Amino acid sequence: MKKIPLRKCVATGEQLPKKELIRVVKNKEGEVFVDSTGKMNGRGAYLKRSLEAIETAQKKGALKRALEIDIPDAIYEELKTYVK
Repeated sequence: MKKIPLRKCVATGEQLPKKELIRVVKNKEGEVFVDSTGKMNGRGAYLKRSLEAIETAQKKGALKRALEIDIPDAIYEELKTYVK
């Protein structure tokens, strides 16, 4: 049986399969991107694919803490487009 990689959502604290999460990456230059492939270089943080998780992360500053950088509002808007 193949092992399913689990990751923790920075907003909700839930352990979920990697495919059910959205990855946000900070590269060495300090730029922040939404990583749709899950394979970009840099420090990554994961968010559950739900509007509640994205709004919680924005309110509590969970992504800011995880990536140690200010997150522009444009990133949160882009994340909301990935929600089912």
